[in-house]
Amino acid sequence: MGSLRISLLKDIFREGVKPARFLSVLTLFGISYGFYRGIQDNYLADVLKISASQRGIVEALRETPGLLVVLILAWMYRFTETRVFKIGIGFMVAGLAGLLACAMPEWDPPGRALFLVVIFMVVFSTGEHVIMPVRTTISLNLAAEGKGGAVLGITGALGHIGNIAGFVVVTGFFAIVTRMGFSRFDILPFRIVFAVSLVLMLAALFTVLALQETEAKVKRRRFYFARKFTKYYMLEVFYGARKQIFITFAPFVLIRYYGAPTSIISLLLGICAVFGTIFSPFVGRLIDRLGYKFVMVTDTLLLVVVCILYGFAHRFFPRNIAFWVVCVNYILDSIISMASMASNVYVQSIASSQEEVTATLSTGVSVNHIISILIALLGGYIWDIVGIEALFTLSAVLGIINSIYAATIKRNEGYHPARA
Repeated sequence: MGSLRISLLKDIFREGVKPARFLSVLTLFGISYGFYRGIQDNYLADVLKISASQRGIVEALRETPGLLVVLILAWMYRFTETRVFKIGIGFMVAGLAGLLACAMPEWDPPGRALFLVVIFMVVFSTGEHVIMPVRTTISLNLAAEGKGGAVLGITGALGHIGNIAGFVVVTGFFAIVTRMGFSRFDILPFRIVFAVSLVLMLAALFTVLALQETEAKVKRRRFYFARKFTKYYMLEVFYGARKQIFITFAPFVLIRYYGAPTSIISLLLGICAVFGTIFSPFVGRLIDRLGYKFVMVTDTLLLVVVCILYGFAHRFFPRNIAFWVVCVNYILDSIISMASMASNVYVQSIASSQEEVTATLSTGVSVNHIISILIALLGGYIWDIVGIEALFTLSAVLGIINSIYAATIKRNEGYHPARA
């Protein structure tokens, strides 16, 4: 059975390439990221004790590299994908090292440590955004002819599996330290997780440094605006707002409003990752069968229900039941967010070439990040001044507007991939 798996892997990679090192890097990276992401929200809320508006500011700054990555990659246009990948991992190592240093006892968490924590989160995020485009191109460069999709499937699966492993370990670790008498506000368990994440990312760095340089250079990403894609750009505005509320404020509801410990948050992230692995292909087939318009409209109508439960579960149910309702709601939110791929299919159906698809989706990412930053800042302010009910009511209203807007798109009769 093992020899069969090895044979199948050989069939999808180009003859003569040795993908094991690259696949090992992706696995180590995935596990390390799972450790980091599993504690990020609780570290900010429980240890640094930031407010909702401060959380919005932190997230806005953390998302800034998503805007600047176009300029960063343009600056590194002479570098190969492999070299950029190495630099990106190096940034993430530096970010984790800084976060570990900030978690030392001699720092004052509510004071200057918060400023430094944000800086190192941005450093980490810079590396994360830099490697996003080149990870795909390296994967495709290793693929045999006609096997690019299979290789992307393997590399994507390794990342998800690594994330899940990290989330599961963090969940178990915090469950154990809680039984040992540590409270959710003690910094020592967070320090240990940062250290483990750093060690794993260092292992990924040392492994990636041995990767052979590819000949291909990083291509400049260009902004591309065309009138026929106006509705797609607007859909990305709505999606950017929805994504940011889910990433930034949904965990904050569980932590600040219901007192969810790190073990619960990391467990929920792990469950979301598992469901993402299982349901993503299903959602893709659903788009093919029912059409992108139907999925877009249905997705945002379901989002309205999700937003109402985030903001008003504590008014509909007793507090202990409301907590579990919001936990289930969080998982549901992650599942329906997969339907955002419908907008990519919409772009492909009206584009005249694959190059136009790529350029348009790149512009969509930039639009997405602009609105994400604005929503992070505005959302935290609304929470602090008016409350979570107002924040998620606004989100529900945006969902309704999104559904109405998506309904104006012409009904497709099955999408047709753009011609190369």
